[in-house]
Amino acid sequence: RYLGARQGAAAMALSGVRVLELAGLAPAPFCGMILADFGARVVRVDRTPRSTVATDVQGRGKRSLAIDLKRPSGAAALRRMCRGADVLIEPFRHGVMEKLGLGPEVLLQENPRLIYARLTGFGQTGKYAKSAGHDINYLALSGVLSKLGRKDENPYAPLNLLADFAGGGVMCAVGIVTALYERTRSGRGQVIDASMVDGVAYLSSFLWKSQNLGLWNRPRGENLLDSGAPFYETYKTSDGKFMAVGAIEPQFYKQLIKGLGLDSDKLPSQLSFSDWPEMKKKFASVFAQKTQAEWCSIFDGTDACVTPVLSFDDVASHQHNKQRSSFIKNDQEEISPKPAPLLSRTPAVPSFKRDPFIGEHTEEILLEYGFTKQEIDKLYSDKVIEFSKPKANL
Repeated sequence: RYLGARQGAAAMALSGVRVLELAGLAPAPFCGMILADFGARVVRVDRTPRSTVATDVQGRGKRSLAIDLKRPSGAAALRRMCRGADVLIEPFRHGVMEKLGLGPEVLLQENPRLIYARLTGFGQTGKYAKSAGHDINYLALSGVLSKLGRKDENPYAPLNLLADFAGGGVMCAVGIVTALYERTRSGRGQVIDASMVDGVAYLSSFLWKSQNLGLWNRPRGENLLDSGAPFYETYKTSDGKFMAVGAIEPQFYKQLIKGLGLDSDKLPSQLSFSDWPEMKKKFASVFAQKTQAEWCSIFDGTDACVTPVLSFDDVASHQHNKQRSSFIKNDQEEISPKPAPLLSRTPAVPSFKRDPFIGEHTEEILLEYGFTKQEIDKLYSDKVIEFSKPKANL
């Protein structure tokens, strides 16, 4: 752990920012978690009737309010809370919030400083705005998926990292922080239309802008960076683990060849495309002769750009990651990555507490947002809100 449990919370970059995050899957919770890690007070607005299990595994540092937004008094309560909030994050398909009477026109009229972040797959406009989709669909529509995958294989989606989290959660957080900064000058909030298709396309700007460099002239899987080159590839070691090789520049390639114990005079030139498949086989047979640890001892401390492919089991204990405290343990002994990037004066201080149960903080949050005890009791007896008192051993 570093900096103790939230002791630096007051000094964090986003402290004092009040965020309401409407519960959703994957991208919006990640966006909210980034804001919470850097000090924002994030309330996750969970729906009722409460599902017994919280599907959000990214609730770190958040509190949970359980409320039925389909009931007019539930929607009215959220509307009232938005008057005291800085940011609203909503992950629903186009038109859902408007139907609830919680569209941006309504909420920004009542709180002109509100930053209303709409995080969706296809965005608020366009032919697919009302369609269902997942990471692989957004990735496909952005053009990026067509570039991913090995030669003679179908395009390949790398888990759900690119569209959901990079093009979605992170881009949305960038939009929110940018809008918060602009608000310090204008005093006004705005609506953010964060589309995962647009976000992941923007993420791929380098691919678009480097087309004239000749990096992507060959078919998918046959280029420098897409598994075509023998010196930008992963190789299996004798103990069934893998090494990652990224020796692009000639001076790094030279060190790679040296570490592999090969004679560069007897090898074709590094950029001889026609020899790449053969060179891959040669490199593979050499890497297969030693364990991952043996290759690490050969290549660590060199500029060959060769590193071990670490499993989740090994990554936190790797010396480099340990020295940087790159992974943290929460109170439940669960390991996860620490927030990035590292700020020198006001670093993120992630909470070490377990994620909130659905409805765990309903009452304290409503009180904080100006509701009276009587109003809260009425909402509870009308079954518009739910409380969840954590039980032992849950």
